[in-house]
Amino acid sequence: MLDKTRLRNNKLFAKIVTPEQAAEMVMNGMNVCVSGFTPSGYPKKTTLALAEAIKTGKKCCVNIWSGASVGPEIEEALAAVGGIKGRMPYYAASNKSMKKSINDGVISYCDQHLSHFAQQVDYGFYGNVDLAIVEVAAINEDGNLILGPGIGNIPMFIKHAKKIIVEVNTSIPLSLEGMHDIFILQKPPYRREIPIYKVGDRIGSPYVECGIDRIDCIVESDILDHVRDLVPPDAVSEAIAGNLVDFLEHEQKMGRIPEKMLPVQSGLGSIANAVLIGLNKSKFENLEMYSEILQDSVFTLIKNGKISQASGCAFTPSPKVWKMYKEDPDLYRNKIILRPLDIANSPEVIRRLGVIALNTPIEFDIYGQANSTHVMGTTMMNGIGGSGDYMRNGYLTIFSTESTAKEGKISRIVPMVSHTDHTEHDNMVFITEYGVADIRGLEPARRARLIIEKCAHPNFRPQLLDYLKYAERYFPGHEPQSLEHAFDMQVQFLQTGSMLK
Repeated sequence: MLDKTRLRNNKLFAKIVTPEQAAEMVMNGMNVCVSGFTPSGYPKKTTLALAEAIKTGKKCCVNIWSGASVGPEIEEALAAVGGIKGRMPYYAASNKSMKKSINDGVISYCDQHLSHFAQQVDYGFYGNVDLAIVEVAAINEDGNLILGPGIGNIPMFIKHAKKIIVEVNTSIPLSLEGMHDIFILQKPPYRREIPIYKVGDRIGSPYVECGIDRIDCIVESDILDHVRDLVPPDAVSEAIAGNLVDFLEHEQKMGRIPEKMLPVQSGLGSIANAVLIGLNKSKFENLEMYSEILQDSVFTLIKNGKISQASGCAFTPSPKVWKMYKEDPDLYRNKIILRPLDIANSPEVIRRLGVIALNTPIEFDIYGQANSTHVMGTTMMNGIGGSGDYMRNGYLTIFSTESTAKEGKISRIVPMVSHTDHTEHDNMVFITEYGVADIRGLEPARRARLIIEKCAHPNFRPQLLDYLKYAERYFPGHEPQSLEHAFDMQVQFLQTGSMLK
């Protein structure tokens, strides 16, 4: 039941409606913007009610804009009933109806670097923000919004929204208040630098400015974010983490990383989480993170005293994380800062702080290109997310992954990626369970041999090396490639689980 701890102005109680009444505000063709980032801090009750209304006859198909992926109460529920026309700037492959509709061409999906989207909305590139639906922990006396564990692009959406629905989720701990740092950039030519010079700098407000009069209605919610605990590290991910720690310690010994370790960024997923938790066994102390998503491992590292400050756009509220948070909320609130997505992923700040970027690709090739989004170049797995923001601008840019997929039947190191998200111009280091390929300063042929030798699974090294020799003999040049042969190898690779000799 909503009370004055959640609604801190009596005028707000008159705005409470049912989810079904709120869903009536959503009209066909609208650009509907939602809060949240990965399944964290996203609205649920209104979109579930909308999906049910569409199922029973309401004609409504909308464009969904967000920070990144959101939970099944939005993506899966609406895609399953044909309620989504367009999607930006990211989606979650775990929502099967959304994935199928995107790959079938039913939903128009525009994949984007996450740091770009808020400012492009601000510039008006994509039309009006017809409706914003935001999940919050509370609304303060002035009608400003105290967010939950995920921010995403909602500050910019609220700035431009014609109508606003607020879902007040009573399952969000009120102790999160004060963790947020909301800052909105001005448009050019009035834009100034983002004044973040240390990870812990606070530059904005602890709430999103809105105002009572701009809130059209309020929906009560108690649905938890749809997040599961990540699988614990296995032997392969522990080997990758060990190789990463060895590499970072060597870089520090060589003077290429200062004695005070530079801030670290980590991508999303079980491998990224396992690799990051490997820092727990390193000699590094007082680590800092400047990242977009703060996964389970970050809370473990904070609890163990390894991380002194972590800045992100959201944290993943898995059952494990909530349990840790509720045991000592002051510890995490004092060490975590949550920022809007365009600030968390700002190229300016990433470069200034010297962030070490750690991300995970679907595949990478022998010349150093990486694919983060498409299987066989055509099937959208998931969006590029923020990896491009960090891999283009990081002090050190590192891709880490298992050497194989499908129980060892398919190599993640290929002759040529089927879709390029990150070029060799941005990628510096590749790490698998077999070793580290540092390709900085190397021409294509030496990059290729190093990646094959250090990163490929031993079962696939001979075939990859045969391909390289074949390309060098028959298609010589700065970067020898046989397009036909590379394609044939990829197809055979996927069909049989072994590469064409």
